[in-house]
Amino acid sequence: MELIDAIYHRRACRDYTARAVSRSVLIELLKAAVQAPTGMHAEPWAFGVFQGNAQLQDYSDRAKMHYLRVFDPGGDPHAMHHDMLGDPKFNIFYNATSLVVVYAKPAGQFASVDCCLAAQNLMLAAHGMGLGTCPIGFAQPWLDLSEVKAELGIPDDYTAVLPIIVGYPAKAPDAVARKEPDIASWR
Repeated sequence: MELIDAIYHRRACRDYTARAVSRSVLIELLKAAVQAPTGMHAEPWAFGVFQGNAQLQDYSDRAKMHYLRVFDPGGDPHAMHHDMLGDPKFNIFYNATSLVVVYAKPAGQFASVDCCLAAQNLMLAAHGMGLGTCPIGFAQPWLDLSEVKAELGIPDDYTAVLPIIVGYPAKAPDAVARKEPDIASWR
């Protein structure tokens, strides 16, 4: 697959089969992730890999409860999603079999940016391997709680930057039109 094709055709997948992603495939994705650019060669990323439908369903339920408890719908740009998140049948991980959380180590002011670059590499690599991915922002606040990091074996001074589900798509995601680039200045 050509890189430009991957960039133009990778889409968030929200419908997965029950087929598990193997450890070796996830390792390959992590190896691709760490090839990302990094300021001052800091490589501030660390990864949490969580698998299994029951475990991810539990995390989904707990993350939804936390989100609904903490975020005020009046000030939340995702207020329209509160009904969806309140539905006990809705799984924020869309029944994917794997969750990879990109964490930033305490390594300077650009650690989160570097982690986002690693996340993009992971998602593009997954697309090239026929896998689907979707960043799950609703899970990030819960995954960054000290007690949750302790439960998951993540050091408390790491910051959850981006949770990404990974799995085998049940169907190809529909293409979504993008706006033209908004060029604020070109001198």
